[in-house]
Amino acid sequence: MMAGGVCEFEYVENSIQTKTGQTRLIAWHNAFMQNPHGTVSGMLSAGEDITERKQAEEDLKLAASVFVHANEGIIITDANAAIIDVNQAFTRITGYSREEVLGKKPNLLRSDQNGDTFHREMWQSLQQYGQWSGEIWNRRKNGEAYAELLTISALYDDDDQVHRYLGLFSDITAQKQHQQQLEHSAHYDALTSLPNRILLADRLHQAMVQSHRHDTLLAVAYLDLDGFKLVNDSFGHDVGDQLLVDLSGRFVAALREGDTIARIGGDEFAIAMLDIADKCNCHLVLKRLLNVASAPLVVNGHRVHVSASVGVTFYPQKEEVDADQLLRQADQAMYQAKQSGKNRYHVFDLEKDRSVRDQVDSLSRIESALKNNEFVLHYQPKVNMRTGQVVGVEALIRWNHPERGLLLPVNFLPLIENHELIIELGDWVLKDVLAQLERWQAQGIGLSVSINVNGYHLQQPDFFQNLCASLSACPAVDPSCLELEILETSALEDIAHVGHVIQDCREMGIHFVLDDFGTGYSSLTYLKRLQTRMLKIDQSFVRDMLDDPDDLAILDGVLGLARSFRKQVIAEGVETLEHGEMLLMMGCELGQGYAIAHPMPADDMGDWLERWQPDPRWQQSSKARPEDEMIVHAIVEHRAWVTRLEKYIRGDRAEPPVLDPADCRFGCWLAGFEKEPGSDHAGVEHINLLHKEIHQLAEQVVQHKQDRSGDEADSLLLTIRSLQRDLVVDLKQLILKSRVQFH
Repeated sequence: MMAGGVCEFEYVENSIQTKTGQTRLIAWHNAFMQNPHGTVSGMLSAGEDITERKQAEEDLKLAASVFVHANEGIIITDANAAIIDVNQAFTRITGYSREEVLGKKPNLLRSDQNGDTFHREMWQSLQQYGQWSGEIWNRRKNGEAYAELLTISALYDDDDQVHRYLGLFSDITAQKQHQQQLEHSAHYDALTSLPNRILLADRLHQAMVQSHRHDTLLAVAYLDLDGFKLVNDSFGHDVGDQLLVDLSGRFVAALREGDTIARIGGDEFAIAMLDIADKCNCHLVLKRLLNVASAPLVVNGHRVHVSASVGVTFYPQKEEVDADQLLRQADQAMYQAKQSGKNRYHVFDLEKDRSVRDQVDSLSRIESALKNNEFVLHYQPKVNMRTGQVVGVEALIRWNHPERGLLLPVNFLPLIENHELIIELGDWVLKDVLAQLERWQAQGIGLSVSINVNGYHLQQPDFFQNLCASLSACPAVDPSCLELEILETSALEDIAHVGHVIQDCREMGIHFVLDDFGTGYSSLTYLKRLQTRMLKIDQSFVRDMLDDPDDLAILDGVLGLARSFRKQVIAEGVETLEHGEMLLMMGCELGQGYAIAHPMPADDMGDWLERWQPDPRWQQSSKARPEDEMIVHAIVEHRAWVTRLEKYIRGDRAEPPVLDPADCRFGCWLAGFEKEPGSDHAGVEHINLLHKEIHQLAEQVVQHKQDRSGDEADSLLLTIRSLQRDLVVDLKQLILKSRVQFH
């Protein structure tokens, strides 16, 4: 120490650069030395590196500032979870002051919304991982529940033991409320607060899973208000909106607990009814909904009245469907309820829907077939059965299906009835027929061709113009070689227009035929108003006329009508020689059917024409005289009697025919016929004996039937059929003898 001593001390902090380039903070303690003369003669300095200490102080200041000024609540507890400090944000969020919570545990904030399990798992996580973070509902001092986002961390001492817990939390109640509002807006209807379509889809999915799990039915209904538009138009949209709100509440009250009703737009609602044990239970609920909807309401001072149409479908179904399909099914059923008169419900018809879907698929397939040239025409001759003259052919469409083979019209034409495709197909047939006529003419084959024209096609405004255009494209074809057949069963709505079309065609030489005559409801109207040249008797009457007196009577009546209206007649369905023979006796010479020729490809027509010869029995047949027509009817009457006997034996008829030969219709006719002057008494006597023998055998057949002796009955039936053929031959001989006597 110098004689003068220390005169002054100084403390200075500054930064220095170390040899390694680090910056360090140094605290300098300086002592200034004086000499005996009182002047500074030197300085003693001691430096201390305070870099880490200064950083620690700054950290403490920062932590203290954060603790005080943080927007998040901070809570510090000891290892036993006793609160030792909280910040101002804690007080602001919870309402508790620092003094009120010191020494207490955080569970004073606990609400009942999380439950014991939640808190137990939270503390288990803290003990296992030293941290927990998540959302929690707590309660403020004033009792109000609030949501907070909380993070709890365990703080450890030097011995790695927990000595503090630090909790940081923020109040997210406003965000949660906003989130709930958004979720409500996304899943609930703003006007009625009912679930919307999005939430309904989710609940339907859950209900479908539950239906499988519990093996119960799920009913999905679609409800649409009747008359709601009138309410809006009459009283305004405010009344309409309030009506929807009021009805929504009533609908909810009418449903069972656990059912869902959703507003899916306008005045439309969808309903999911779970755990339906029986469809009858569902029907009761639907009736309640209808009653609620149709009950009078007073809305904003206005008395309003609406009703509801409801469609319902059930799940599960044979084919797997999703929620959207169920809603579409219920919507379709609702539309049916409206079509049926409204204020009712309709159950979705799964089979009908499948049929509609199949029809749509079929229409698409038929359209593709047209584009791919899969349709072909076969031709069936029409002849004079007595002379053998071929009077024309009918073009019959076939579908050469790549998978199912050659399909007849019955397999596809009904699907496109009254559809635009029938027009496209009809145009194709016309063009193909005209092209074939040109080819036949080139081969020296002169034929007229008839084609079937659908009523919907015929009534198109441009039908005649398109027909003329097709004929113009084939100038070598004489229009008189073309014949158009109209189905008598077609509903010709504009019969005046059709009449003009027929007249225009006749002026070109094209004639019309009224097809399937006798099967429709407008026969006489069409006969009177449509200038057709020919009637075609439907094959159903021709096919059964040999065994059905009623069909023979209809045939006789049609022939009489044709004569009265001066029309030619052709019979289709001539399947056997007997059919042709009977038709000739009835005065119908023109025929078409399998006994003449099956429909054939156009290329086979030339060979058939060379081979064709009418059967000699047809060539020898002619129309029976009026007085002989009774014999023709008697032949059919007796055949019908034998047919009834056979049906009884087979079990297709409950009672046998009349067994007394004097009481059956044939017996009554025969008794009267043999009394007529000029009758062949010997021939009639033989017929009488055959008739009685047949009836005697019939009695035995019936007895065997009752005795359950089937073999004996079958054997006797064969004998009866043989005797019947002999009887028919004898009856025809009566006609021939009568004809000879007449000539």
